[in-house]
Amino acid sequence: MKMTKVVPFAMSALLLGGAIGAPTASANEGETVEINAETSVQQAQPIFIKVTGIVENVDVRENATYYTVVEGDNTNIVIVDKDSLVFDNTGKEVKLQKGDKVSAYSYAKKPMLAIYPPQYNPEVMIVETEEMGTVEVDFFNNELVDTENYVKLTIGPDTKLQSTSGKAVKAEDLAGQHLVAFYTVATMSIPAQTSPSKVIVLDQIEQDEATEENTIPTAVQDIINNDFYDVNGTKMVPLRLIAEELGFTVKATATGAIISKGALSYTITRGQKEYGYNKAIRHFNVAPALLESTKTYVPVEFVEELVK
Repeated sequence: MKMTKVVPFAMSALLLGGAIGAPTASANEGETVEINAETSVQQAQPIFIKVTGIVENVDVRENATYYTVVEGDNTNIVIVDKDSLVFDNTGKEVKLQKGDKVSAYSYAKKPMLAIYPPQYNPEVMIVETEEMGTVEVDFFNNELVDTENYVKLTIGPDTKLQSTSGKAVKAEDLAGQHLVAFYTVATMSIPAQTSPSKVIVLDQIEQDEATEENTIPTAVQDIINNDFYDVNGTKMVPLRLIAEELGFTVKATATGAIISKGALSYTITRGQKEYGYNKAIRHFNVAPALLESTKTYVPVEFVEELVK
């Protein structure tokens, strides 16, 4: 069995701690409940990881925008792309700006990179304003009650219903779904009852999970499992072995490689986070590196790009 190879990094403890200790929004449905041995208090895994703070920096890239969100001593990177929903707390679509107070909700089952500062690609971004409005992002059961028994939705004739997939939605379609609910007034009962102004079904979550299953060929997965390095918390895998296994032609250059298949072409440069995709520029989180003689390694996330 090949031993895991780790590239030493002085902040490894900080990286691992920062990526795991994220703030949370709500409890998970159907997940194993962990027991705290010291307090005997049950703690359920959240469905959505909630990150809050002020947007202090905006980095616009080709396929996404990276927002640095700061709250006290906590710094997080929030990556917003074309699939991210961005609303204010009243349900209006808005554009994120520097200085906004935001709440980002990321599906907890998505894979996360163990890097610092933590990076999230949220399904929902909420800009908090001074206008009256509350947002609940959670899984709702057949009675339209969230996982913490905090709020129960009563769908009225004026409630706007939509889905992330664009599919038409009826009130009966909301049961047992991940939802974003916007409301203003609720009863004082437990759970509180409210007639939301808007409800969005996050049905893209289930579709994405189904698409991700078995997309990486077994031979490629074996390479990933047995030939990798850990660099700054990112799993690095051999470019040539994986690309050729996926049917790409690999041409070595003085500083990296050019891989191609049909109309696709990628130009990889060691030590440089930017890489060429046809005539466009994209970015790695960690720069490719020559970690073994004649072998260039790239972040494992690049494999997902190659198998699309």
